[in-house]
Amino acid sequence: MSQTPSTRPRVRATDSKHRLFTASMDLIGTRGHQQVSVDEIAKAAGVSKGTVYYNFGSKNELIGELLNYGIAILFERLEPGTTHADPEAGLRQMVAEALEFIAEYPAFSQLWISEQWQSDSQWAGALAQMRNDVIGMVRTALSRLAEAAPAAAGEPVPDLDALATALFGATLILGRDRQVFHPERSIEDCVRAAMAFTAPLR
Repeated sequence: MSQTPSTRPRVRATDSKHRLFTASMDLIGTRGHQQVSVDEIAKAAGVSKGTVYYNFGSKNELIGELLNYGIAILFERLEPGTTHADPEAGLRQMVAEALEFIAEYPAFSQLWISEQWQSDSQWAGALAQMRNDVIGMVRTALSRLAEAAPAAAGEPVPDLDALATALFGATLILGRDRQVFHPERSIEDCVRAAMAFTAPLR
């Protein structure tokens, strides 16, 4: 079954939610979400604890909303690649934007990786929607690439859903691996490695 990205609201980069997102990701990246309190997040973001509880109810709800907010930022950065005049260049742009996002928000991507495949995650629903949204967008870009460069006669047509998942996973892991183990590795090197998955379409 094909993945279809959902419609997400545009990000409001100037509101308090962005401060909460940045503050919580910084703190979570340092100590892990279980060791970070709402008081600390509120103080770091420059808002009152009461404001946090009024808007989100609990720390778990706050983090769930911030996961959605973070993926909305990524979604906006990826979207232009799906309509690029050159489908291959558009897909490369998407991979590069994703890697830049991971470099900018390493704690977000680490939280995503650590919680994504845990069935008992408190944010399972949000994480599943995030995954579907991003993979759906990648599939759209792959479909455009396949239409622009049809497979040679007799060659099997790749499963675009599986290919989108592979490209998504490779980019996510490459981005974190670059942050933790290979800071000398360039974004372009990672883009070339990830794009190798698309060879059957080119």
